Amino acid sequence: MSNSHEIQAEVRNDEGKGASRRLRRSGFVPAVVYGGHEDPKSIQLEHRVVWHASQNEWFYSSLLNLMVDGKGERVLLRDMQRHPYKQQIMHIDFQRIPQGEVIRVRVPLHYTNQKGSPAGKTSGVVISHNLNDVEVSCLPRHLPEFIEVDLSALKPGELVHLSEIKLPEGVEIPELKLGKEHDIAIVAATYVREEAEEEAGDADADVPASKQAKDED
Repeated sequence: MSNSHEIQAEVRNDEGKGASRRLRRSGFVPAVVYGGHEDPKSIQLEHRVVWHASQNEWFYSSLLNLMVDGKGERVLLRDMQRHPYKQQIMHIDFQRIPQGEVIRVRVPLHYTNQKGSPAGKTSGVVISHNLNDVEVSCLPRHLPEFIEVDLSALKPGELVHLSEIKLPEGVEIPELKLGKEHDIAIVAATYVREEAEEEAGDADADVPASKQAKDED
């Protein structure tokens, strides 16, 4: 389950493009919080604080305790606009999350014990991660900050599929309900040396035998 992360905010009464520009110049970020069977609310957050929070993985996938003028609201980050080249957050959208409603969120995957695995100890084997996060569905109280994928038993030449992820209690991967073709490989332990030799063999096959003999001489 996610830890509680508190974000401070204030109600914003002055709206419009001009007001947003003035707000940014004064060191704040315009934002909106919506959903949860309530009307949307315009808010503002201190840029320095929200920029620091945005450097953390949890900011994008965890339930946040948004404190608006001292009143807490459980929200998820749904959109964040950044300046094209400045280190500046331009606007944020938060969605209220009612306690009893199932939510869908992309959660980071943390791959562990890779170096100590048989594949990690084998020369000429490269371990590739094909997914950095995965969409899960669950009740808010079951939402994990991340999902660990233990690779300690990974062997050379093996694949790890989406269905092999050990999920926390109450958490599902909706993609797996769409059919076997959606059970994609998220990790591959590949023999790079063999692939290189095969490619070299294919290249030699395209060269005339007389040319190959001359090169060997």
